[in-house]
Amino acid sequence: MPPLESGSRVRALLRNSVMEIVLLALCIFLAFRADGFLSMQNFLNVLRTASFRGMIALGMTMVIIAGEIDLSVGSMVAFSGCLAAWLTGYLAGPACGMSLGSAVTLSIVASVLAALGIGCITGFLRVRFEVPTFITTLAWMSVLRGSASLITKGFPLTPFPEWYNFIGGGYLLGIPFPAIIFIASFAIIQVLMSYTSFGRAVYAVGGNAEAARLSGIKVYQVKVLVMAIVAGLAALSGIMQSAQIMSGSHKTAEGWELEVISAVIIGGTSLMGGVGRVWGTLIGVVFLGVLVNGMTLMSIDEYWQPVVRGALILGAVLINLAPSSRK
Repeated sequence: MPPLESGSRVRALLRNSVMEIVLLALCIFLAFRADGFLSMQNFLNVLRTASFRGMIALGMTMVIIAGEIDLSVGSMVAFSGCLAAWLTGYLAGPACGMSLGSAVTLSIVASVLAALGIGCITGFLRVRFEVPTFITTLAWMSVLRGSASLITKGFPLTPFPEWYNFIGGGYLLGIPFPAIIFIASFAIIQVLMSYTSFGRAVYAVGGNAEAARLSGIKVYQVKVLVMAIVAGLAALSGIMQSAQIMSGSHKTAEGWELEVISAVIIGGTSLMGGVGRVWGTLIGVVFLGVLVNGMTLMSIDEYWQPVVRGALILGAVLINLAPSSRK
């Protein structure tokens, strides 16, 4: 009897750790085939690159678990970076005469608040007028990208002081600063989703919104909050992105929405809502980061990289879904 129980536990562990095993296999393969993959500097580069999309993916996990979607996060990244750059130039210019440090700080706060407001509007339209978030965020995707172009007039804005680069390109205790923000965001959202009543409410709303409402959960609050959180995280990622390149550019983060959603789905979150893990999203983010990094180190043709990435993403999703499909 004990050996049978032990075997069942091992099989259950393997079923729940499919993507971890796939990620480990990918790392082992790249360790032998990609020169420089095992270096500490390369690991830090992967972590830094993954952090920008990873922060958004954490928020997107909450959104998808709640049964919604956000297709505007890439445009929100570009818009927030451009808005911060424009506001910095305006506030530090002759019209306002603020110090550059104060202008940057106020611009960051204003950009994040604007994103939170947009997220709240999306959630409000969903619960008040039953407009699907797919439609609303599709509209925002165009509006925000166009607004970024209008703000910059098609040219990068570069009003930032040199210290601003630390937010997107600096190191703290030898670790990239964006990675520290990403890890902190992961810890907060992991606790929020696993150990709080709000996290349980998100799962309940995504599983069955009407049943959640009848049980006393304020469905409208949950949906508004998750849409605001992912928008705020996208804005924060946009701030860090603008700090990394030291400019606000309307061309940044193109196609990020699909990459973010891919990471969430690879991590095991169901598009039907009600099912998902923040830890799984972390694995999905790292998987995509390692995959792109490995193809670059192996000098795979840039035209083939999207093909290989898409095929491996599909394969990873199918492998991840296989245990639940058998059930």
